[in-house]
Amino acid sequence: MSIQQLFTQKDGIYLLNHSVGCMPANTRDVAESQFFDAWEMGTPDPWARWFPVFSRFQQSLANLFNSDPNLFCPQQNVSSGLSKLLSAFPHASKNKGRNVILITENDFPSIGFVMQQAKHYGYEIQFIKDEENVLDIEIWKQHLTDQVYAVLITHGHYNSGKLVPVRDVISIARQQGVMSIVDIAQTAGVIPIDFAQWQPDVVAGSCVKWLCGGPGAGFLWVNNHVLHQLEPVDVGWFSHKNPFEFDIHNFEYADNALRFWGGTPSVLPYAIASNSIEQMHSIGVQVVREHNIRLGRQLIDALPASWLVSPNDDQFRTGTLVVTPPNRQEVEARLTALNVHFDVRKRGFRLSAHIYNTPEQIEQVIAAMR
Repeated sequence: MSIQQLFTQKDGIYLLNHSVGCMPANTRDVAESQFFDAWEMGTPDPWARWFPVFSRFQQSLANLFNSDPNLFCPQQNVSSGLSKLLSAFPHASKNKGRNVILITENDFPSIGFVMQQAKHYGYEIQFIKDEENVLDIEIWKQHLTDQVYAVLITHGHYNSGKLVPVRDVISIARQQGVMSIVDIAQTAGVIPIDFAQWQPDVVAGSCVKWLCGGPGAGFLWVNNHVLHQLEPVDVGWFSHKNPFEFDIHNFEYADNALRFWGGTPSVLPYAIASNSIEQMHSIGVQVVREHNIRLGRQLIDALPASWLVSPNDDQFRTGTLVVTPPNRQEVEARLTALNVHFDVRKRGFRLSAHIYNTPEQIEQVIAAMR
């Protein structure tokens, strides 16, 4: 079976993988067997067959990112996970002068909306400015002062395709006593990621993009050495150390990342996402990355250098290539006529080639853009 046959194929040329990855071809069968069959035929109720879905989701993430499954907590999306994380921070007045959360002006806006709510806990937000080069470690050193409590590091910037040297930034943050929070929503599934090498404090991500896992299956990963410093406010019975104790007078935080979970969770998104993650892991993220780089270089080498917004250097570019031709409206019309699926943001056209895209498709895109 070819790679293309493993995924549902859309009409035209699909280069919107930075938004939603194509559905694996067996997704409907997985949904039927792991969710609907259990709902219809599970006795005495479906939960006995639904509960393993969550542990499978945790294990599939652990395999993908080289970590412990108990450090992953299912979340609906990145924003929900970070909101729970903020609620678990100590009030800034207890941090001996560390009252700053550092983010950049090029983080995804939803992340900024969430982090700005930290003001309710006594924190202020400081930004690395748009014009500052986030690929330069010295910029991060300048901003990671002794006033910073936590830094949000977006691994891949959605609007430029810049790939931040996360491991180096985490190392600086650790030396400065700053909590590192990494957003991998734009890179999980297309950039090889190893948490054991990174050693972050917290990671938030989702499965809807390059992992081809659909919406509704996000996750929060929390390192053991910070876990017990964090007591989230937004909890539910799945956050409890013993969810089936059923003593309304007693709540104990789960002694793993599930303390960030909450009330009764959705099931279907995690069944779908687990299957997708396992398929991507089987293909190999390194294989995906090498294919993505080849197709990206095919585009870069064929187009005028002045069009390029993303870094030319492969090691600093995510799976998304951002270009801005001078005749944007004409090029957009030609790509649309060719039935290329892409989008346009302020900085330019975003084009993201996955493992199921082909060099022949990229040649068609190049011809249309010229």
